[in-house]
Amino acid sequence: MAEELIPADSDEAAAAAGAEEEQPIKQRKNGLYPGVSDELAENMTSGWADTELRDLEPIAQAAHTADRRAALSARFPGERLVIPSGNLKTRSNDTEYAFRASTEYAYLTGDQSEDGVLVLEPQGGGHRATIYLLPRSDRENGEFWLSGQGELWVGRRHSLAEAEQLLGIPAEDVRELPEKLREATGPVRVVRGHDAAIEAALTDKVTAERDEELRVTLSEARAVKDAFEIGELQKACDSTTRGFEDVVKVLDKAEATSERYIEGTFFLRARVEGNDVGYGSICAAGPHATTLHWVRNDGPVRSGDLLLLDAGVETHTLYTADVTRTLPINGRYSELQRTIYDAVYDAQEAGIAAVKPGAKYRDFHDAAQRVLTERLVEWGLVEGPVERVLELGLQRRWTLHGTGHMLGMDVHDCAAARTEAYVDGTLEPGMCLTVEPGLYFQADDLTVPEEYRGIGVRIEDDILVTEDGNRNLSAALPRRADEVEAWMAALKQG
Repeated sequence: MAEELIPADSDEAAAAAGAEEEQPIKQRKNGLYPGVSDELAENMTSGWADTELRDLEPIAQAAHTADRRAALSARFPGERLVIPSGNLKTRSNDTEYAFRASTEYAYLTGDQSEDGVLVLEPQGGGHRATIYLLPRSDRENGEFWLSGQGELWVGRRHSLAEAEQLLGIPAEDVRELPEKLREATGPVRVVRGHDAAIEAALTDKVTAERDEELRVTLSEARAVKDAFEIGELQKACDSTTRGFEDVVKVLDKAEATSERYIEGTFFLRARVEGNDVGYGSICAAGPHATTLHWVRNDGPVRSGDLLLLDAGVETHTLYTADVTRTLPINGRYSELQRTIYDAVYDAQEAGIAAVKPGAKYRDFHDAAQRVLTERLVEWGLVEGPVERVLELGLQRRWTLHGTGHMLGMDVHDCAAARTEAYVDGTLEPGMCLTVEPGLYFQADDLTVPEEYRGIGVRIEDDILVTEDGNRNLSAALPRRADEVEAWMAALKQG
């Protein structure tokens, strides 16, 4: 990895290459060049082709993002609304994590630029939207080749004119926004937690309570997906299916190495067909399958054990799948593994059947938990009757988690929604949720027979509520035990 001459956080150092007021070059400690000669600085300002992109087509979701902004405008008449995308975060020293725009910003704009800010300013009976972005690197002052975030270091970004064509929103220079916000009058709300500089400019104009109301409103707005979003979720599930197939084909290599081989295999599919994984992949073999969010993925993969793979591809527009399958590493479930797997499968079937418009959100969870509780009582692992166990929640020793959650641009989407609008709410067409019951028998659980210990099973699919019931977006991946075995056998032979 090359070292830039001027640190990424040195906004003014590049002025030494030709701006009106010369500034000393803030060279990186232990850099190999002592400075920039006047001749080199002058040379770098000229001889570059015009690369402006013209006659661009709007991005696919532009019409949908316009509708979303209009709905938000109607919800907060007369108020200035500020929605930042966020900033780069340091991973270590002078390296950053890969940037991921805030969900609220990407939902309303379709843009994924760091440091961007959407502002809805009251105008007439509605709002005027402006997107504030960093313009292209300045070739006159040398920023494009001297700054760590310049074009020659991290790649070209769109000009403001290009952004306007792509997004359908007037674009202005974000570096001028803090001063504009400091001078703003009237009520203002901001989505907090993404851009400290923007929040500082509004510190005397906003309140935590009013800002939280904006965040909650945007969270609830995402509950019902439009046609574009449903299409993206289907893409995510289709790519995820191919990622699971990739993993099955290389299980022998994972046995020779570790769970990391599984993680890397799925990640390759996510990066080739999408933006990234939507969350840290859970590649849990053997007793690791009983740890709900096992993302260390550094354990052994052994024939005869189960592999719990919980993973999802995130599309280029930031919609993620969230799918789990529990697979026999050698291709065949043992008798006990199949018994436990079938119980989880039956619970998931009951949960999916409960997903329909007009149903209570909690219904699918209750249906799945009842099936699992019946099996636990039947196996003698907990004393019945079933109603008593459910009332006291005793089954949770082995079922542990809720049976699902909303899904969309966040793997746990709509998380800031009001309880009455989410878990105490009613399902509507266009909502998408996971149905993912599980049974987990910890390796040190002395309340169950020894042969159960270390077995964990979860089955998870992404379910869209439709006008007449539901559609399983991840149905291309087999779920029934015999179908899983046949599918694995066919992939290994292929």
